[in-house]
Amino acid sequence: MKRMVLSILVDNTAGVLSRVSGLFSRRGYNIDSLTVGETQDPAISRMTVMVHGDDQILEQIRKQLQKLEDVIEIKELESGESVTRELILVKVSANGKDRQAIISTADIFRAKIVDVALDSLMIELTGNQSKIDAFIKLLEPFTIMELVRTGITGLTRGSGDIADYID
Repeated sequence: MKRMVLSILVDNTAGVLSRVSGLFSRRGYNIDSLTVGETQDPAISRMTVMVHGDDQILEQIRKQLQKLEDVIEIKELESGESVTRELILVKVSANGKDRQAIISTADIFRAKIVDVALDSLMIELTGNQSKIDAFIKLLEPFTIMELVRTGITGLTRGSGDIADYID
């Protein structure tokens, strides 16, 4: 199974997210990660979708997405040719003896402590998927109370922009 990250420019209209996600569910494909947000042009949104599958399935996903009326452009965010990031917030139980170890681990990853309570710490970390996964693995000996991940978002490297794709 191969991983594919797609950056999809779509019309910023009501129901576009439903139409794109519906395409996946109707065909039985799973979305591993999905982020959506308005671009610098309020009429256009960017969806970043991560999926897994064999070459045939991934090509079928790409072709089906291209058929959707709201889709302006699809780009695959390939490793080395793009920058991808993810954000997590993680709340960790932090009693007296564990607190310093958790803070030291966060410092190593350049994470930020964004909330401190008597018995917990909330940590924010941004990075690529492998950095996020490594950080979570190092926190496993402690009690992770809650964790949320934004999903991958990214852009291709270089000077191209969305104006290259708009009529």
